[in-house]
Amino acid sequence: MKGKKNRWDPNGENMHPPPMCNARSALHSGISTDDTAYTRDGSCAELVGAVKPASEVRTPDLPQGRRKLLPLNYKIIGYKHVCLSPLLNDRINGGGGVMAFHKVYMNYQLLNAVNDVKQIHRTGYHFQPKQNWINAPMYYKGYYHLFYQYNPKGAVWGNIVWAHSVSKDMINWIPLKPAIEPSKPFDKYGCWSGSATILPGNKPVIMYTGITDKKPAPGYQVQNYAVPANYSDPLLLDWIKPDDNPIVKPTSENVSAFRDPTTAWFNNGHWKMIVGSKRNQRGIAYLYRSRDFVKWTKAKHTLHDKAGTGMWECPDFYPVASYGESGLDTSVLKGGNGIKHVLKVSLDLTRFEYYTIGSYNPIKDKYYPDKDSVDGWAGLRYDYGNFYASKTFFDPVQNRRILWGWANESSATFEDMAKGWAGIQLIPRMVWLDPSGKQLVQWPIHELEALRGDKVQLGNVKLNKGDIVEVKGITPAQADVEVMFTFSSLDKAETFDPKWSKLPSENLALGICGITGTKQGGLGPFGVLTLASDKLEEYTPVFFRVFKTLDKTYKVLMCSDATPSSLNKNEYKPSFAGFVDVDLSAKKLSLRSLIDHSVVESFGEGGKTVITSRVYPTLAVGEDAHLFLFNNGTETVTVESVDAWSMNRPTFMN
Repeated sequence: MKGKKNRWDPNGENMHPPPMCNARSALHSGISTDDTAYTRDGSCAELVGAVKPASEVRTPDLPQGRRKLLPLNYKIIGYKHVCLSPLLNDRINGGGGVMAFHKVYMNYQLLNAVNDVKQIHRTGYHFQPKQNWINAPMYYKGYYHLFYQYNPKGAVWGNIVWAHSVSKDMINWIPLKPAIEPSKPFDKYGCWSGSATILPGNKPVIMYTGITDKKPAPGYQVQNYAVPANYSDPLLLDWIKPDDNPIVKPTSENVSAFRDPTTAWFNNGHWKMIVGSKRNQRGIAYLYRSRDFVKWTKAKHTLHDKAGTGMWECPDFYPVASYGESGLDTSVLKGGNGIKHVLKVSLDLTRFEYYTIGSYNPIKDKYYPDKDSVDGWAGLRYDYGNFYASKTFFDPVQNRRILWGWANESSATFEDMAKGWAGIQLIPRMVWLDPSGKQLVQWPIHELEALRGDKVQLGNVKLNKGDIVEVKGITPAQADVEVMFTFSSLDKAETFDPKWSKLPSENLALGICGITGTKQGGLGPFGVLTLASDKLEEYTPVFFRVFKTLDKTYKVLMCSDATPSSLNKNEYKPSFAGFVDVDLSAKKLSLRSLIDHSVVESFGEGGKTVITSRVYPTLAVGEDAHLFLFNNGTETVTVESVDAWSMNRPTFMN
């Protein structure tokens, strides 16, 4: 592109944790360093061999002067897949979700943890512990609680404890001592994902999956519960795992694919919850009922299941109001203007999530997706990028439903170990039903705006084909940017190629983005170049592209393309994409991007489509990062407005 450059009892809700190896970030890349090899297996990177001491191994293909030594004195004990989940707790009638681990993907052990934590790609305002590997979140007596999977000995999966942090605003976080760790026969080999429910009397209960035996792989799975040692403690420092665990054992279920109990809901005199599973390749949400929250009975039918989808991890089931942005407690069955229900599952086979919108029959205890809500791999996603094992919870203080998601690293594992940390929690998002009733809408919680610092505003900026305009006056590596694009005509929109219908339906948008990218088009591509170097050797473009179909309707494609994000050849640099369901009669499209050193969270058209990318530039770091507006379409695009802020760091971050 050429152009100018201006420079225990009822009442609750649950939540889950994220996996160590995400659908996409798992495919790290074929790197070979002496005896160490990283290969692609279609699901998660697989480590083979042993790692030599740092004195003998250097990372290959990095720019001169940027080579990094591997950490000294560590060995690989194993490498398996892990899925964790957040724990968010509803206070009145709900719970939250706890991040625990699902399957074991990585099981490394560091002989010496890395003390020199590399900060070059560390986020400034996203949740991270000071070092090592993380994952996971609840609301109770004035505090949001984040329980997350944490390895105190290294930036990889292994030695896992349930670390615990608290917050008043979900932005500033204070670390507490670990809450739970494997210690009893019913969780001897692991405390995996779970959820929290608040029972009458404002009493939280955590339900989680315990691993009682290593076989059959990835482990024999049962459902357990834990309760606070002191209900009057708003920080919930101590937890007890009663000896009457496990409270749900597999009978006819697949014992190695039976996990992640959800937040419970109450109706007809019973608490209800679901547990994710599979039989052959049919994804299943088993339904369980209880009067006292201790003795649970499996229903004769599932809440829902779907052939060909594989294992359902981290299921989430909750109501949404048919109109408006207010949230609903998980047990709500009726609303003044009607309600719908959402069922979200995380797909073990593909490592992405999908959700459906439908109706819940409380008498039959069955969930029915709406006819126009795709139930399968091609279904709707919260986020079309690096995002997994998400969980929602109802915030009774502000009457909203909050979505938490987790993003793992796209860097190679040895690089995670070298920098000393891995994994972040994404910014919490409000979630509600779009007025069309066909999809959900997401938007960062308003508390994030308290971190906004220096502001730059631009307006009426014309972008002709090939134009690139720099946004100056903020810190581009740590920023919040909102842009409104307008255009005068749809006539130059490219024709939607009928051949694209042959692409896999679950990755149709991604396939088209890979084909067209930022190459010259008609109406688009236009958007922002984030984390860009001065001469554009590196940049992560987030952009729109408009297509006209044969039936004279329009498709809006939104892409976040990490392919040109870094000169480091070791990184996994995928492009991500989704379609934006928007009426173009106003000839406008909006974009908001949260940029934070190694993560770009982008919200298209007010949060109708969301894409998260993890990137690791070598040049566009810190003060050397730039932000540009661009257009590479023949149709002139006007930037009606730009509101961009430097983002400050939270006062407290773990």
